[in-house]
Amino acid sequence: MTADVTAGGLIGADGSQEYLAFHRPWITDEDVTAVTRALRSGWLTHGPLCQEFEVAFVSHVGARRAVALSSGTAALHLALVALGIGPGDEVVTTPLTFCACAHVIEHVGAEPVFADVDPRTMQIDPAQVERALTPRTRAIIAVDYGGHPCPIEEIMTMAGPRGIAVIQDAAHSLGAAVGGRPIGSIAGITAFSFYATKNITTGEGGMLTTGDGALADRVERLRLHGIERDAWRRYRQGGTWRYDIAEAGFKANMTDLQAALGLSQLRREPEARTRRTAIAARYSEALAGLGNLVELPRVQDGMRPAWHLYPLRLAGAARLARDQVADDLAGLGIGTSVHFVPLHLTSHFRTRSGFRGGEFPACEDACSRVLSLPLYAELSDKDVERVITAVTGLITRHAG
Repeated sequence: MTADVTAGGLIGADGSQEYLAFHRPWITDEDVTAVTRALRSGWLTHGPLCQEFEVAFVSHVGARRAVALSSGTAALHLALVALGIGPGDEVVTTPLTFCACAHVIEHVGAEPVFADVDPRTMQIDPAQVERALTPRTRAIIAVDYGGHPCPIEEIMTMAGPRGIAVIQDAAHSLGAAVGGRPIGSIAGITAFSFYATKNITTGEGGMLTTGDGALADRVERLRLHGIERDAWRRYRQGGTWRYDIAEAGFKANMTDLQAALGLSQLRREPEARTRRTAIAARYSEALAGLGNLVELPRVQDGMRPAWHLYPLRLAGAARLARDQVADDLAGLGIGTSVHFVPLHLTSHFRTRSGFRGGEFPACEDACSRVLSLPLYAELSDKDVERVITAVTGLITRHAG
């Protein structure tokens, strides 16, 4: 791997050992050089580097069009706007996801409808999606959990004859594939995130891919106030100040500073994915020794995961100790996380929709016992063994 700009890590509160963060972005000298060149170019906001990033991304995922945006949330939001979804419409998604998935549905005035997950995979369950469909359903936001592709082809087969749009939320799954087809080239619309914790990052940022040229054109217009021509095209040599506002748009564009980092990171995505895959394999090999105290993430047939997360589920006698295991790991200087708090159990959706708990049992069960372990490209073999030793010891102790 390329030499890192930053070395070492944070020191634990007791000063006795290095704190092993749950996530650390892989930032290299090449990344710094790329951003520095953008700073010195004289153009900082949305411009030619964004266009270059879009072209590179199209090639990387096999899409027809890509539109660079300010976040993955913006990609989901503008997809719904471009599809004409609004008041009176329903959009089905999973409650086992980040809140942005449901909030964008609310922001266009539509109604979020939840479908439970498959208890084996924690992915949105096509059978539950079908039960959630009504005559008002206009779209499905199918979320790829943890970097493993959801059953997107099954969902598209279900939705197509009904005239229901499918948006694949690939915030976790850049680099994943189904049957050799990269995520980003399968669904009619796919949304990616480049948030700081994602497999490649631009700090904040996102991308929408689609095979629909007209929809891509509209999202390009919507991302910058509904203006028909980007500023850099107007202000470069030979450009003109003249422009028109075609519709009420948004401020959702990416900047060239972000795109410079994105281009540099995208070139290393396969290398980073290889390292993440190796770490996940080592976790599974070692933690299999815990037997029925844990459920390990499984790779589904025909799918290549991106390994954004390693979601370990405590089982049997250990399942009730999840929170204590997480606290004890923190005490040992090892960061973990939980993905996710089910949306229907949060205050907002309890108040808004009257959820009481129990409506989506597979989702609730998964959340109650899942623990995401550190998984990122610059995690060393020594770090991985430290996690394995600590997790194995704590689960065995609490289960006893």
